[in-house]
Amino acid sequence: MAPPIELEPDKILATIQQLERRIAERFAGSGLAGVTQQLSTVAGRAVVRAEQIRRPSLRLRLVSGVLLAAMGWLLWYAVTHARPPPGTFEAFDLVQAIEALLSALALLGVTVLFVTTLEGRAKRKKALAALHELRVLAHVIDMHQLAKDPERLHDDFAPTESSPAVPLTPFELDRYLNYCGDLLALVGKVAAYYLSSFQDEVVLAAVNEIEDLTNGLSRKVWQKLMLLDQLFPDGKRAPTGAPRQPPSER
Repeated sequence: MAPPIELEPDKILATIQQLERRIAERFAGSGLAGVTQQLSTVAGRAVVRAEQIRRPSLRLRLVSGVLLAAMGWLLWYAVTHARPPPGTFEAFDLVQAIEALLSALALLGVTVLFVTTLEGRAKRKKALAALHELRVLAHVIDMHQLAKDPERLHDDFAPTESSPAVPLTPFELDRYLNYCGDLLALVGKVAAYYLSSFQDEVVLAAVNEIEDLTNGLSRKVWQKLMLLDQLFPDGKRAPTGAPRQPPSER
């Protein structure tokens, strides 16, 4: 039987670190290089967090076991020591007694459900907090490519006083946008890694939401790359020999 296919954290970290070096070499000191460092740090924490989530919480299980045993003992005591009152009693009293017993059983059932799901809810809270960090990071990456419009490099573009400058050549803009797309894809991979440690419907929905977010942001990047291909074919955006200053986010 073939082993299950899982995301390997070492390869995810190695890919992020390689991308971090590539961005630092081409856009040293830029904001995008700083965001890549943040992603590398978050991915490293994700490996530790996922292992913590995967590990059973002995303290919560001990508390759950003690509470379940106490509730079981109380239920056993109530059933075995139940005695009818001396003398005769009316049917209404019997109905009230049965109703009280059913209410007590329902309350015990709700309490048992609450206790037995303590560990799962604690793990879910940790996973959702980590995924929120990745969601914010995806938006930060999108902010870095927001003003990087290929038409601003064209000779026919007429800027206004408030138009942001794009201190990049067409080749550098191509690299910059491709790096943004790679970063967004890696954010989705780090988010998906949490599912390998904790299978939960709420966490799965949060991971799918992040993947939808990164895919949508990546489509914006690829639209700019397609426009860049139309405005500057490969032969017109060859790299220059001398390194340039980093883009405006520094």
